[in-house]
Amino acid sequence: MDRHYYGSHALTIARHPSETDERMMVRLLAFARHAHEHLAFARGLSEADEPDAWQKDLTGAIEQWIDVGLPDEKCILKASGRSKQVAIYAYGGRGATLWWNTISPKLARLKNLTVINLPPATTQALARLAQRNMQLGCTIEDGVVWLSSDTERIQVPFDVLQAPA
Repeated sequence: MDRHYYGSHALTIARHPSETDERMMVRLLAFARHAHEHLAFARGLSEADEPDAWQKDLTGAIEQWIDVGLPDEKCILKASGRSKQVAIYAYGGRGATLWWNTISPKLARLKNLTVINLPPATTQALARLAQRNMQLGCTIEDGVVWLSSDTERIQVPFDVLQAPA
């Protein structure tokens, strides 16, 4: 509702062998928050030069670069140079906090970077929603994100650690 985007997406999510349900569901949440007809999952874990999801324009230029986890400084700087907007969805509790405290001074100058930290309780609740076949709904209203299945509805609180100026 906040973005005035009302779409339905039939997604096939390829799960990397090393990927957990928690990470997969954070990827899905990131997709839902940035949903657009041109947004697509990329190879992420399988390909170092690709994000978890991206949105390209008709010329192939990257408009939105979305990564999940704790990418290193070089990857973020490269993404920032290649894309109009970069969004990082960090999770992992104390590990994410330590990562951000270490890396944030080097990224403060980036004007197209958004970094979001998700609390462990939220990502664990998202992981419990993971099923082989899922039908989920996402509502974003007044900055509050809700992800729901047939049996459960989860409010997704998050901390914006950095946002574009």
